[in-house]
Amino acid sequence: MADETQHPRPLLRTLLGEVLRRRRLEQERTLAEVARDACVSVQYLSEVERGRKEASSEIVAAVCDSLGIGLADLLAEVGRDLTVHRAPVLRLDMARLRRAAPAPRGNRPGDVVLLAA
Repeated sequence: MADETQHPRPLLRTLLGEVLRRRRLEQERTLAEVARDACVSVQYLSEVERGRKEASSEIVAAVCDSLGIGLADLLAEVGRDLTVHRAPVLRLDMARLRRAAPAPRGNRPGDVVLLAA
């Protein structure tokens, strides 16, 4: 079994913000320009780009319009970035085992401990 603790799964809002920022910078536009065109504050757009705010679908659509990109293109790019992260999927039963199992001496924090049924 692969080590499922090596990289936490990235949040959608983080990847979405990274793609929006990348696209804005590719166009050599400032936060102020895009925020003005999208009718949002510069501070809010900055928070969205840094993955600190979960933007509504209306805000995402307005920013996409400002950048001249389609929502489908944005989501496809986010999907490609997500596959690059290759974050492992933690099965629910394994997550329960982690919480329920006491860590035997000598194991490192985060090690998966399997219990006999």
